[in-house]
Parts: sequence; C-alpha cells; structure tokens
Amino acid sequence: MDADIKWLDDPETFRVNQLPAHSDHRYYGDYAEWAHHRSRFVQSLDGQWQFQFAPNPQERPADFSAVDYDTADFGTIEVPSEIELSDYAQNNYINTLIPWEGKIYRRPAYAVDGQNKEAGSFSTGADNTVGLYRKQFDLDPALRGQQIRVRFAGVERAMYLWLNGHFIGYAEDSFTPSEFDLTPYIQDEGNVMAVEVFKHSTASWLEDQDMFRFSGIFRSVDLLAQPATHVEDMTIRPTVDDDYQNGHFNLELQLAGEQAGTVHVVAKDADGQVIVDQTKPVAASIRLAETTVKDVHLWDNHHPYLYQLLVEIKDEAGRLVELVPYRFGFRRIEISPDHVVLLNGKRLIINGVNRHEWDDQRGRSVTVADMKKDIQTFKENNINAVRTCHYPDQLPWYSMCDDNGIYMMAENNLESHATWQKMGSVAPSYNVPGSVPQWKEAVVDRARTNYETFKNHPAILFWSLGNESFVGDDMVAMQQFYKEHDDSRLVHYEGVCHTHDYSDQIPSMDKANYLPAGGTKDYRDQVSDVESWMYLPPKQVEEYLQNNPDKPFMECEYMHDMGNSCGGMGSYIALLDKYPQYFGGFIWDFIDQALQVKDSVSGKLVMRYGGDFDDRHSDYEFSGDGLMFADRTPKPAMQEVRYYYGLHK
Repeated sequence: MDADIKWLDDPETFRVNQLPAHSDHRYYGDYAEWAHHRSRFVQSLDGQWQFQFAPNPQERPADFSAVDYDTADFGTIEVPSEIELSDYAQNNYINTLIPWEGKIYRRPAYAVDGQNKEAGSFSTGADNTVGLYRKQFDLDPALRGQQIRVRFAGVERAMYLWLNGHFIGYAEDSFTPSEFDLTPYIQDEGNVMAVEVFKHSTASWLEDQDMFRFSGIFRSVDLLAQPATHVEDMTIRPTVDDDYQNGHFNLELQLAGEQAGTVHVVAKDADGQVIVDQTKPVAASIRLAETTVKDVHLWDNHHPYLYQLLVEIKDEAGRLVELVPYRFGFRRIEISPDHVVLLNGKRLIINGVNRHEWDDQRGRSVTVADMKKDIQTFKENNINAVRTCHYPDQLPWYSMCDDNGIYMMAENNLESHATWQKMGSVAPSYNVPGSVPQWKEAVVDRARTNYETFKNHPAILFWSLGNESFVGDDMVAMQQFYKEHDDSRLVHYEGVCHTHDYSDQIPSMDKANYLPAGGTKDYRDQVSDVESWMYLPPKQVEEYLQNNPDKPFMECEYMHDMGNSCGGMGSYIALLDKYPQYFGGFIWDFIDQALQVKDSVSGKLVMRYGGDFDDRHSDYEFSGDGLMFADRTPKPAMQEVRYYYGLHK
C-alpha cells in the first residue's frame, strides 16, 4: 500500500495499518528490570531528529522518506516538542473559532448536504503546514530477532510513517497512542524512520479545543519488542458486593506469539498477602475463574488502596518470558434510586479542576516532573478530582491518579465547537460529528481507544464523550460503546446536549441558546448518566435541584478563573449541604496557558498569552484562566479553593 495525501480530506480514513488499541500495561523480562523501571523490550527514540518545515503540502518534498534522500538542508528538532515552539511556525491561541475562520472557506465533508466530499480541503490547503521528521537508528541488541512495533504517544494532528523507504501507516487522533508493526522492514543497523506530520486534516474539525494550536510529535516515541509469548491486552474486572464487604476479581488476557507454556497470575494486597493464585496454559484468550476477596479494601480519595497484580508468562521449560505488573483497586460507583451519586455506598463529592496538559516552556509536551507538581498542588489545596480536558492525557498521569486517590473524568479527544456555535449563537448548520454517518466511525474509534487504553485504572469514575460538541446520533453511538463494554463507570456529557424544554426543571432559564430550530431530537437520556452543565449560576442549579431532579447534577466547568476571580464560590459549595443530588464540579481551569519568553526590550523573562505572538485572529488573554500561572505559581484564587474544597474533604 502507498500513502495517499487525500486521506487528510476523508473523515472515514483515520487509521491505516495502525495496531488496535490495548491496555496500557508495561512489561519486563524479569523482576530485576521491574524493580529498576527499565525493560529490555523498550528502546526510546526520543532526542534529536532531522527536521524540515514546509508551509503547505505543495511545497513539501514528496520523496523525503526515501532512504537515500539528501537531507543536507534539514535542520534538527527535539522529540518530543512542539513545532511552533521550535521557531518553525506561528504560535496561535484561539478558543471557539476554527483557526482558518475568515481566511479560508472550508466546510466539513458531507456536513452540509450529505454529498460534498470537500476534496482537496486539507490536502491542498495553503495553511496546512507540514513537519518532515527523519531518524536514523540501530536496534538495541536486546530487541533484535523479535517482533518490533513503534509507539507514538502523541502526534498533532495527522501523521504518515515510513521505515527504510517502506510505507508503514497513517494515524489521526492527536492524544492517544498510535502503534505500528515494523517487523517486516526493521534492520539490526542503519534504520531510517520518516514521519510526515500535517497540522490539519478532517481531525481538525473534531479537535477544536480552547487552546494553543500546535503541531508535531509532542509526546515520546518508543520501539517495543514483543517476547516470544506476549500479553497484548489485559482487562481487569474488580467488582464489589452490595454490602461493600467482599470483592470479586476477574481477569481476561489476550496473548500473542507462541501458544506454548503457562500463564501464572498472582495478586497480593498491600501487606503481601496472596488473594489470587492461578495457573493456566498459554492460549490466545484466557479468562481466569472469578476469585472472591473477603473483607476487601476499597479504593477512594482518602484511602487509595491498591492491590498488586503480577502476570508471569513462562515457556515450556518453566523459564520466565515476560512479567506484567499492574496495580488495581476495588471501588464501586453508582446512582442511588433517589438520584445521588455514590462511591462505595457513600455520597460522592467532586472537588475538581479541569486540567490542560501545560508547561510554560514546552507547551503540551509536559514532563513527569510537571505531573508530580500538579499532584502535590492537588493535595495541598483539597482538590480530589480532575477532568482530562479535553483529550486523553499522557499515560503516567492515570497511574499517578490511581496512587494518590484522584477521581478522574476521562474525556475523549473531541470538541467541534466551531461547527455549531457562530458568534455566540447556536447554529448547527454544518455540525459534526452530529448525525453525519461518515463521521460516526471516527468518533466511536476515539471512544474505543480511550476505553481500551485506560480501562484498568480505578481512578476513572466517568467516561466523558467530549466537550462542547453539539450532540447527535454519532455521540449516542459513542455512549453505546461505553455502555456495552463497561458497566463499572458512569458516562458523562455536558449541556450542549440540552435540546429539550427545561421549563419544568429550571423555570428562570433563558432557553434560546439551548433549543435549536425544530427537528432536533431530544438526546438527553441517550448520552449522559448525569445532568451536567457549564457555568450555570447557583440560583438555577438550585431550581433544578428543587424540581424533582431525575438525574444527579454536576458542573463539569464552573467558577471560570480568569484574572483574580473565584469570588462567589461559597454559593456553589453551600448547595452541597442542601441537596444530596448535587455532587460538585470541576473549576475552569487549573493552569494558565502561557509561554515564558525573553522580552526583547527589557531582556527579562515574561509570560506571553494569546495575541502576544502577532497571532490573528486570537482570543488573547482568555488562555489565562488558571488557578495557577503557567510557571505553576498559585494565584490568590487558590486560597479560596483550598478553603471551600476543604469543607467537604
């Protein structure tokens, strides 16, 4: 198969030769490797890559992936990093509009009349910048002679991959891992990997988030070797009885490679006591017999108790081939008959924040050090929950939240704000995904990848379909996917799905922005287990709670923290004491999106926001609405948060 640039224009082409998503477990050759957090099966490709920038597809060298291509005029770029922050392209911050609004006329394929494919929309787009990456490498000796894949943890926004001149695959969805099989073309020495990254594709319509619009390989790249027999996927199913005393452990494994040897599964509590010990012969699919765990320790914010799972793959001679460790927890989230959200039988209160991944020098290419600082800030300020706005985060973040008892709303990489909101008014004239059939599989795939990657994390209490995308049949299909695959969590979506009359529940509401022109279905009962709104004033929240609410209520965004704000927070917190159906919300947002630069006049390091980079059009300082400055210095508003969130720890 050859690469086709026209895939950029086609919403039905979003992955080519990409391996299926699977659980995020790590694997090692033995216990010593696990103890030192270093696996013989992993080789990092992070570091300096050769790089060339092209302002549009027409000006890129189309044959740059050839092994013998002359790269004398290439520069270098660090991987991971943002192309824009390496001074190759223009910084731009924008909120609800799409970046080309008012400059280039575009409409999403099939969205207007169901017929127009919008051919050439991105493949010939004058604004579609291209990053051309090349990396030469030798395969580490420990990886040689095995099946080899490459994992790109995050690439904005569409990528084509070649190895040694052979086309390997194509991927969209910027914020979830993309893996490809390299085995047919990998060499022990002298490999040449080439990656072509386009800033825009049909994915751009689905990734219209309120943030700086970057591009490039902004998360790590790793080579992964596959042992002779390998755990490809793992689904852990810990359940809790109705009396919350005992638990039940279930495990399903999908294995690849040689079908010989044994699988030994052990699970231990924090004191090292064995709760599960089973051995099975190797098979493509393995399901363990359910094990009852007496007097189970339940996981929550105050006691993030985790059990240790160990999966040992042994060959026919009994030698250890692969070790898979994973920490898991028992917890149960549900909605009571009187519409109260319960965790482990007790009322759940969310003291949450929305958290963009951000570093004031690296943009969204955040580090583990950044994550550790954020967890520490959560603990110091009584923050017990995080919404991954508005995309999946880096893999380590989920385990950190498990370890520290941080409740998670795990959001899909989806926001299509510009397709339905026009200058502040609701006008879904070319809304995607909406109910456009050609966009359905792309968004369901994003739900699938989010679920398959992170399904084993106890911290995740809610799957979120996305953000500020006007609801339609395609999002119903996303919700159905979650419901068919996972009954251990709730599914969330927010107020843009409010397409019905709220006069009974919130009499004082101005419904003009929530009731589009006739013909729109009422999707309220098909996309969300909870009633979730953004920035609804406390008075109207109370009206909903006073009018026989049929769903528990939360604010997935509230207390918009621009400048020295967060005043009036007490009015929201007071509702927690009056109405058990109200379970809190997530402040917008945790950290400013700003970049530290040296001022050309003073020579001092300063923070620059949207509009400070001659970016037009821009939403200017609207990116500065965090509880912390971009360098992670708390703002005065954090004191307000620490006090009020401390009232309901």
